[in-house]
Amino acid sequence: LLAAAVLLTLAAGTSSLAGIANGAAAVQASPFLAAIVILLLLAAGSKSAQFPLHFWLPGAMVAPTPVSTYLHAATMVKAGVYLLLRMAPVFDGVALWQVSLVLIGGLTAVLGAWVATVQHDLKRLMAYSTVSQLGLLTALVGLGTPLALGIATLHVAAHALCKAALFMTVGVSDHETGTRDLRELGGLRRSLPLTAAAGGLAALSMAGLPPLLGFVTKEEALAAFVKGTGTVAWLGTAGLVLIVVASIGNVAYSLRYAVGTFLGPERAHAHRAPLAFELPALLLALAGLALGPLSSRLTPLL
Repeated sequence: LLAAAVLLTLAAGTSSLAGIANGAAAVQASPFLAAIVILLLLAAGSKSAQFPLHFWLPGAMVAPTPVSTYLHAATMVKAGVYLLLRMAPVFDGVALWQVSLVLIGGLTAVLGAWVATVQHDLKRLMAYSTVSQLGLLTALVGLGTPLALGIATLHVAAHALCKAALFMTVGVSDHETGTRDLRELGGLRRSLPLTAAAGGLAALSMAGLPPLLGFVTKEEALAAFVKGTGTVAWLGTAGLVLIVVASIGNVAYSLRYAVGTFLGPERAHAHRAPLAFELPALLLALAGLALGPLSSRLTPLL
C-alpha cells in the first residue's frame, strides 16, 4: 500500500485522494499504471481476505465474540474494500483493474461460500461466509458501473448488520450451551427465542431473501452484472456466473446455520440468556428487516 501510494503521488503530482481522483487521466497515462494496480490489488486483497490471501480470516475466528464481531463484520475487513471504492474512479476503464477484481472477487465469493457449507464450527462457518461476501464486494467494485458501486456501498452496510448479528448469536449460543459445533446443537428456539429470531432474520438477509436488506443488495448486484460494462464485453457475464454459483452456496450455509442451530430437537441444553445479552443482535437483525422496504430512501445518499 505504501509503495502504491508513492507511485500514485508521483503519477498524479499530489497525495490528496481528491487530487488523485481528479488526475485520473495522468495516472492512467503513467508508466507506473500496471505497478500501481498490482500493488493496490495486493494491499486490498490481503486486508479484505481475497483468494489466495484469504487464509488469515478463518484463522482469526478463534477470537472472543466481541472481537470477531468487529473483525468479520465491519471495520477491519472492510478497509480493503474501502480502498478499492476510493480508487475506483481513478481506474475507470482500465482493463487490468476491472478484470482482476471481478475474477478474483468472483472466485473468492465461490470459494468462501462453498467451503462455508461444510464447516461444523459456527464461527468457522461465519468466517468463510465473510470471505464470500467480501468477494462479492470486490467483484462489484471491479465492475465499476454507477449501479455496481452504489450497491457495493449499500452491501457494506447490509453485510455489517447481518454478520454482526450472526456472530453475536453464535456467541450467545456458545455461552449458553458450551459448544458451537453444529453437530451438537439444535432446537435452541425454545430456550433462546430472541437469539433464534435474531439469527433467523440475519441468516435470511445473508441468504438474500425478501423483504430484508440483503435481498435488495443481492438482487441489484445481479442486475449490475446482467447490465455489464462496456469496457470488457464478457466481464459482466463472467461475474454473473460466479456470483450466481456463490449465491447458491450463500443460501445453503445460511439455512444450515439457522436450521441446524435453532430448529429440530434440542440436543444441547441451553441456559436462559439475560435480555441484555440477546437484545443487541436482535436490534441489528431488525434494522436489516426495516431497511429492506426503506432501501429506496437510501438512493440519494448512496
